[in-house]
Amino acid sequence: MNLRLLPALCTALLLAGAAHAATLQVQPGQDLAAAVRAAAPGDTVEVARGQYRANLLINKPLILRGIDRPTISGGNQGDTIRVTATDVTIEGLIVRDSGSSLQGQNAGIYLYPGSDRAVVQHCDLTYNLFGLWIEKANDVRIEGNTITGKRDYDSGRRGNGIELYNSQRAQIIGNNISFVRDALYVDVSHHAVFRGNKLHHSRYGAHYMSSYYNLWEDNDSYYNRGGLALMEVHNQTVRGNRAWGNADHGIMLRSVQDSVVENNIVAGNQRGFFIYDVEYVTLRHNLIVDNFVGAHLSAGVKNNVVEKNDFIDNRQQIRYIGTKDEAWGGKIGNYWSNYIGWDRDGNGIGDVPYTANDMVDRLTWRYPGMKLLLASPAVQALRLVGQQFPVLRVPSIVDAHPRMHPEHTNWSLWRGKYFPG
Repeated sequence: MNLRLLPALCTALLLAGAAHAATLQVQPGQDLAAAVRAAAPGDTVEVARGQYRANLLINKPLILRGIDRPTISGGNQGDTIRVTATDVTIEGLIVRDSGSSLQGQNAGIYLYPGSDRAVVQHCDLTYNLFGLWIEKANDVRIEGNTITGKRDYDSGRRGNGIELYNSQRAQIIGNNISFVRDALYVDVSHHAVFRGNKLHHSRYGAHYMSSYYNLWEDNDSYYNRGGLALMEVHNQTVRGNRAWGNADHGIMLRSVQDSVVENNIVAGNQRGFFIYDVEYVTLRHNLIVDNFVGAHLSAGVKNNVVEKNDFIDNRQQIRYIGTKDEAWGGKIGNYWSNYIGWDRDGNGIGDVPYTANDMVDRLTWRYPGMKLLLASPAVQALRLVGQQFPVLRVPSIVDAHPRMHPEHTNWSLWRGKYFPG
């Protein structure tokens, strides 16, 4: 065969395939499921505005497109739409009323194993147990959808907004997810991109388990119990996000290695960062502002690079439980709004180290009633004694080169971003 003719032959085959693709139009009152069954691979099924009762099975490559946002209701039974084929696109629909079986994993749209390259975009998925369940489907794109759960169910009976399980290279972009159990639940899924999502009024904004090489960028997690929870993961990049007004933590790092957490805003949470069993992680240029505790650390937090972060107006900057000092800041340091040292040479770096906690802090954690006496001469004398006698000193986070000025000049805009009620 003449290899020079191969590109022309491929183009001809593609044009032939495109010529055979048809567009089927479905009007209110017609049988939507029958139209999907009748469609050939590669066809487009256009659904006119209206109400349709159907539990669809899409088992061939096709495009299911809503015109002027028609509604497909699953009648509170099973999955409203189930996809078992590759190269399926679903767009412009309101998909609602899945069943309520957690064991059956009922979903508005369920992408079954092998549904590679599926696209779900610009849909409203509402009053479904799980909005989207994605299982062993690679290279999917979920973009620009609004997802809400069964709001009248308590949290334990709801499903997740998007459940991503054992899938590779997913793109989860620009979705608005609320009133579900976890807005995003990611389990054993790698090389994915999560960008520009708004995750709110749920248990966790995002819950990662055993997932590697993912990018979490430019997302908002707010008014959840927890914003972002990274558990048992490595090689993550968490960049340019905003986690604010969450009832517990903004960002949880638990059993995390070899990752970068940078340029995030963590504001108005009970705990800005909760860091547990974390090694070889870089935290830099984050704004941690107006949290009850800026960062809570315990159990195996070591060998990390923590620099150029701004800790501003947290009621307690650091809560650290450890057996020895942990050095932060390197040679360029972090900014601490409660630092009381000085900078005689004017180089922007404090002349004395910043020590986050002392003996009095430890006592107030154990006996909260002591806070009533913090301004008393006796407690101030106790602080002074702890500083003068190393045997009484407790392990702490120590920043040898604290910065005198914050990196984030607009930090005050993030004050008062608390969980409602």
